[in-house]
Amino acid sequence: MGTLALPLFGSSARATPAGDAAAAGTAAAPAGEVAAPATGKRDPLSCQIVRFSDVGWTDVTATTALVTQLLRSIGYSPTVTVLSVPVTFASIQNNDIDVFLGNWMPAQTADRGRYVEDGSVVVIAPNLSGAKYTLAVPAYTYAAGLRDFKDIQRFAADLNDSIYGIEPGNDGNRHVLEMLQQNQFGLGGFKLVESSEQGMLAQVERAYRDKKPVVFLAWEPHPMNMRFDLKYLSGGDEVFGPNFGGATIYTVTRKGYSAECPNMGRLLANLKFTLRGESEMMAAILDRHEAPELAATEWLKANPTATVAWLQGVLTFDGRPAASALAHTAPPPRPGGFEQWIVSHKIPVGDAMAVAIDYVKTHGTYFFDGLSIVIRGMVNGMTALLRAVPASILIAAVAALAWVLRRSVPLAVFVALALLFILNQGYWLATLETLSLVMVATLASAAIGVPLGIAAAHRPRLFAALRPVLDLMQTLPTFVYLIPTLVLFGLGVVPGLISTVIFALPAPIRLTHLGISSVPKPLIEAGEAFGATPMQLLWKVELPSAASTIVAGITQCIMLSLSMVVIAALVGAGGLGVPVVRALGSVQVGMGFEAGFTIVLLAIILDRISRPKERGVSQ
Repeated sequence: MGTLALPLFGSSARATPAGDAAAAGTAAAPAGEVAAPATGKRDPLSCQIVRFSDVGWTDVTATTALVTQLLRSIGYSPTVTVLSVPVTFASIQNNDIDVFLGNWMPAQTADRGRYVEDGSVVVIAPNLSGAKYTLAVPAYTYAAGLRDFKDIQRFAADLNDSIYGIEPGNDGNRHVLEMLQQNQFGLGGFKLVESSEQGMLAQVERAYRDKKPVVFLAWEPHPMNMRFDLKYLSGGDEVFGPNFGGATIYTVTRKGYSAECPNMGRLLANLKFTLRGESEMMAAILDRHEAPELAATEWLKANPTATVAWLQGVLTFDGRPAASALAHTAPPPRPGGFEQWIVSHKIPVGDAMAVAIDYVKTHGTYFFDGLSIVIRGMVNGMTALLRAVPASILIAAVAALAWVLRRSVPLAVFVALALLFILNQGYWLATLETLSLVMVATLASAAIGVPLGIAAAHRPRLFAALRPVLDLMQTLPTFVYLIPTLVLFGLGVVPGLISTVIFALPAPIRLTHLGISSVPKPLIEAGEAFGATPMQLLWKVELPSAASTIVAGITQCIMLSLSMVVIAALVGAGGLGVPVVRALGSVQVGMGFEAGFTIVLLAIILDRISRPKERGVSQ
């Protein structure tokens, strides 16, 4: 790598670069863009804090980490906020963000267009050229004949009618969704599985290991190009643009930033990265699992000449020439004392868990694949059954069920109107997918939780052992469940359902234990006096007495399962969580409100139908 260009993380699937970056230095900005000032000028105090947006793609994370580490070394105090692309541009318009280094063009044309037109977003200069971003397949799938967008339909059965994308709301996914909606290349029957960069790569790794066909979003620079033998599909020019979605990445700022902070403006205009360099930096983060700040610091230390062009004409925050000041800066002394000793002897909890999951994944492939087939078959079968019933008949059946269970005409009318509203808003199929996930998760949780709660009520030592485990299951952040399940089961409904079961399982266990433990002792003694066996006591005395509490636990399990719907969408589970996450990522207020209101209505319906009857109160 040359000394005038710095390697940075590659893009995490968001646009398409094309070639090595231009030589470092001040490049002439295209029409409508602002070039850096010709001479260095010290920035005012208000410019010391520089606010960056990181959209979560590894390349942007890497480049942002590299620039922020460099800024800290010359006296600035950068901050980084993780936002989606649409939220990034909206935040720049609102003056909440100063700099964004990941404006992939032309893929983000729709995202940035109106902001550039109204002048709230200023394009400084390109920082990388020669990237590419389009659909790709493993080389063995390419050799089998899937070489062009028009070939995808021929492999529909092997591909399970699926294309794997990254996080909902990003521009690449949007291009694929538009392609599917318009039935381009005959792909109207396909679905896009949205998750994240790492989620998609985990799925590709599973397919690659088993030599199964898979179509996914791919881009360069990125270590995936070195990790997998992959081929980019031709024929997608009208979707992603020519040259395999070729793109240039720009640095953009808020309006007036370069004028307010000319020294920062100079530095930003000088930034030039390379494809190879970004791939190397991304490899440090993805393959060696280094923290972005650590990877950036190590790279800067190993390549001291790489920043020469970046710092040309740039001053430190206190007004000294940055290049010479940085060259003579002594490394900060390593902190010592008790705290440093504790930190340097870190207990490898995370490493141990990673090793354990890798071991389980390696030696339990057949078990997890078999379990995936069973779970996927149950959920898909339930969804297919619900879809087979005409919407009008299903709405009438659910309303009738509400009346039978509650004997309440107002409730039956509300259920019918709520489901008609969901149908009217266009979320019927997503609601059925969510309902299938909730029903299967609830059945699994009840099948495990109720017997375990009964056993715990009869064996106090068992409950004492279970209690800390249940506490952990209820307090551990729900996103944590997605990580091992994603690694073990890949993308789709399976990791979403298993994570949901883990999250919802404590409710039926605890409430079943409470109900059985609360059975009045005189009832137990009466049963024993009449010679009832333990099994007879359970079925004829304990369960009837504890029924309302057990049903309350199952109802709570339903609500907890439904609360996981949005989180499960992050691993490709589908359902109502997808439009919510997509709306959040693309700042679509209308879509977010519609999907959120639909989830609320579904929650009310399930709660009113499943909650236990209140004794002595007319329903």
